[in-house]
Amino acid sequence: MDWVVAPGDAEWRLSEVLPSALGAMGVAGFTDTVGLPECSSAAVLLVDGLGWRLLREHASDAPLLNSLDTGRPGAAGFPTTTATSISSLGTGTCSGEHGVVGYSFAEPGGGLFRPLSWSKKDEAGRGQSMLEEWPPEQAQPAEPVLERATASGVDARLVVPAEFEGTGLTRAALRGGSLRGTRALGDLASEVVESLRRKSPVLCYGYHGQLDMLGHVHGPGSLPWRMQLRQVDTLVRSIVENLPGETALLVVADHGMVGVDPELSPDVDADPALREGVRLIGGEARARHVYTEPGAAEDVLAAWRERLGADALVVSAAEAIEAGWFGNTLSGAARERMGDVIALARRNGVIRSVTEPNESALRGQHGSLTAEEQYIPMLLAQG
Repeated sequence: MDWVVAPGDAEWRLSEVLPSALGAMGVAGFTDTVGLPECSSAAVLLVDGLGWRLLREHASDAPLLNSLDTGRPGAAGFPTTTATSISSLGTGTCSGEHGVVGYSFAEPGGGLFRPLSWSKKDEAGRGQSMLEEWPPEQAQPAEPVLERATASGVDARLVVPAEFEGTGLTRAALRGGSLRGTRALGDLASEVVESLRRKSPVLCYGYHGQLDMLGHVHGPGSLPWRMQLRQVDTLVRSIVENLPGETALLVVADHGMVGVDPELSPDVDADPALREGVRLIGGEARARHVYTEPGAAEDVLAAWRERLGADALVVSAAEAIEAGWFGNTLSGAARERMGDVIALARRNGVIRSVTEPNESALRGQHGSLTAEEQYIPMLLAQG
C-alpha cells in the first residue's frame, strides 16, 4: 500500500533517541545512531502528538520550534500510540521486543489490558488495576535505558506530571530515573534547565501532554490546538534561552495525528459480519487488534477485508510481523499479545466500537501508519 509508512522507512526511530543521547554524552556502552552533537549533558523533551507534518503545516504558530527542525523526521513506531511509543523510547527497543503492542491488547488472563492506566475492565465494565496481578516489571522485564544509564553513573531524571509517579507505564518503561513531578509549563521548563545545570553527566527526560489532548478533543489544526502549539513554542524557547554550555536539548514526539469524522466510519459492533468468529477487539480506533476464536482467523481476516474495503488495510499478524511493523526482533510475549488480525484505518477514518464511546468519538486520532501519524520531528538546540 503506497500510503503505509512503516517504521523502517524513516532515517531514525524513536527507540534510538535515549541511547543516542547517552552516546553523544560519551557514556560507555551507548552509541549515537541518530547523529547528535557531542555534549556533556542532554535533555529529551517529548511533546505528545507533535507530528512532523503538523508542525510544518503550522509553522507560523511555532517559529522557534521550526527554526530548530533538523529536517530529518523519524519514525514513531507501530502502532503510533503513546503507550507503545513511550515504551519504545524508554526501553530503546521496538514494540515487537518490549511487548506494549498497542493502546489496548490481550493480557495473560484473556482480558483487554490498557497500559496507560495499567488496568483491565471487569465484567461490569469498570477499570480494574493490574499493578499487583501483572506487575510492570514482569510485563516488561528488560532493563530500561534510564536504569542502565544510572548504573553507568549518569544522573537520570524524569521531569513529568506528578501523577505519573509509580504508574504502571512509568515502572515498565522509565524506571531507573529520579522523578521530578511537574504541574504546569513553568516547573516543566525550570526543572529541565535546573537538571542540566547540575554536575554532568545528566540525562533529563521531559514530557508535555496537552497538545495531544486538545488534538483529540478539537482536532489537530483547530484553533485550540494551534493556541496550545504556541504555548509549546514558548515553553521550548524558555528552555533554549537558558541552556547551559556544552548541553543539548532534543525535542521529539511520540506520534502525529489526523482529523477524523467518527460519524462517517464503520462500527464493528453494529455489523454481525465483523463480529463472527471474534472473541476480543483491542487496539484503538485507527489500529485494531482483532483476536479470533480458535480456527477462525482466516475467515475473520477475509470478512474484515471485504467489509472495510479500501478504507482500511487488514492483514494477519504474520503479515504485519513480516513487514517489520513491530521491529526486527520479536519476543514470545509480544506475539501472544498481538491480535490474529490487524486492521488499520487509512485517510481520515476510524474503526469504531460502541464499547469505547469516548475514544471512538474523538475528533483527532492516531495509531495507523500514515505519514501524518508516523513521522516525528527532531528539533535540536545546543547550549
